[in-house]
Amino acid sequence: MSTIKNLQVKTNLNTSCDLLIVGAQDGASKFPSMDCVSTLSRKSINNALSGEKKIGSEKKRVIIYNDNKVKRIALYGYVKNAELDKIRALGADITSYIISNKIKHAAINLKSFFITDKNLQAFCEGLVMGSYEFLDYKPKAKGIVLSKITLVGDVDKKIAQKGEVLARGVCYGRDLSNHPANVLTPSYIAKDAVKIAKTNSKMKSKVIDVSKFEKLGLGSFYGVAMGAHEPAKLILVEYKGGKAKDKPIALVGKGLTFDSGGISIKPSAKMDEMKFDMCGSAVVMGVLQAVAELSPKLNIIFAIGSTENMPGGKAQRPGDIVTAYNGKTIEVLNTDAEGRLVLADVLAYVTKNYKPKEILDFATLTGAVLMALGDHASGLMGNDSSLINKVKKASKKSGEKVWELPMWEEYSKDVKSTIADLRNLGRPPMAGTIAGGVFLQEFVDDTPWCHLDIAGTAWGPKEPSYQPKNGATGVGVRMVYEFLEDSI
Repeated sequence: MSTIKNLQVKTNLNTSCDLLIVGAQDGASKFPSMDCVSTLSRKSINNALSGEKKIGSEKKRVIIYNDNKVKRIALYGYVKNAELDKIRALGADITSYIISNKIKHAAINLKSFFITDKNLQAFCEGLVMGSYEFLDYKPKAKGIVLSKITLVGDVDKKIAQKGEVLARGVCYGRDLSNHPANVLTPSYIAKDAVKIAKTNSKMKSKVIDVSKFEKLGLGSFYGVAMGAHEPAKLILVEYKGGKAKDKPIALVGKGLTFDSGGISIKPSAKMDEMKFDMCGSAVVMGVLQAVAELSPKLNIIFAIGSTENMPGGKAQRPGDIVTAYNGKTIEVLNTDAEGRLVLADVLAYVTKNYKPKEILDFATLTGAVLMALGDHASGLMGNDSSLINKVKKASKKSGEKVWELPMWEEYSKDVKSTIADLRNLGRPPMAGTIAGGVFLQEFVDDTPWCHLDIAGTAWGPKEPSYQPKNGATGVGVRMVYEFLEDSI
């Protein structure tokens, strides 16, 4: 969770604080007037700005003790004209500095950092994401003492609020993903989704239990769920914030709360990380929380297919054939290619019952995406160039990188079966990520659709500094919300 309990914006700092942070870029020579800073301290600051030639270097710090409402003033070195992602990193670095000094209430002079309405959102995102910690299973650990940050400047409070809300959505997604599989079950996710939906009058939720899957025709999803003790769930939340006649945008997430591989069991090394196989659902849940609070003017369908993939007497076997919701038959050659089987039914169900104008799905689908892109970018595939370009635009704005992979007809042939309509593998070890994409394409009809494979970006140590040193990253939440806003 974020440890910033209160992020507020004020034109002037008219209350006391433990620390005032002032940006000092290259060439800065004068501190902007602030009523909370004494004449003596202002003079000391200006002397420091003019006398410290290198104070504009990143991470350079000078502490001045004040005798007015501010206990301490930190001149914080920073390079001018930074890109948005550098601004996010700046916010995270400042939060880290505040936390390391055990400050309970810090104020930040925005003008000195050249923070305006154009980059305020990114700055606030960095502040909140940089304060993240996960201590749910360390009851004796001392949490961060930070409780309040005041942003001082003539800026739009709504922009700051949006940045804070999106970052909290990211932190919420991180929390869900970091929980162990014995806690974070399909029922847990379903309960949270219902709870969030109740906070917004424009939302209504529906949870379909595994006991109804066969009757509804969710045969592909049911095949994966058969071996699990925890009951699988199809989780649906409908948000109507736009016009009644407007078709919704559908957001679909893979929610495998633990993936053992099933009968095609995974190697034991790093199998513990398979609790992160629900990170696609964390994207959807993080956006759900943000939408519930910000209420954008459009219609959205949130859909999550959640189950465990476990071996056992009732588990599906390699060679089994299942029938998906849209009637297509699938030869299961490998039970560890289970995410696409779950998503196949969820995509088909959403397509038929909600008739969305666009679909985005998110999944830790393939290890192959790490071979292709490493852990710096998510794999992007889709059937509509206009939709793909919209996702790329949102990616650039959010700083969450994506890279488009081809979906040529030749690849589609690789997932055709000789005894069924489809098979859940391509031609290993070649083009595994693309094979997953072209398989999913079979379940969206002609609906504009994009698939994001986040297996490389969803967890593990990442750069920049607003990402945690380990565990889940919450990747995708901010990008998706930017996409939604651009769709209004």
